[in-house]
Amino acid sequence: MATRTVLIGSKVGLHARPAAKFTQAAAAVPVAVQIAVGESAPVDAGSMLAVMTLGAEFGTEVTITAEGEGSEEALDRLADLLASDLDAA
Repeated sequence: MATRTVLIGSKVGLHARPAAKFTQAAAAVPVAVQIAVGESAPVDAGSMLAVMTLGAEFGTEVTITAEGEGSEEALDRLADLLASDLDAA
């Protein structure tokens, strides 16, 4: 299982537009990806509602995981995305 830990880079956290951009990217990768905050139960990274329920704000440390062929590359791309300001114009 591949795992990445990253700090949320969007100034508004994973709300509305940033969450939508992230979940669309997560749904597009060839492996199932999960995301968690701290010790909380991981949720489907491709589900906008599930991601928004995490309450991940700017600077929050999240862990993304995936298993299977292509998971390392998928998580690298998604971690870079989470670390960036997804709400920037």
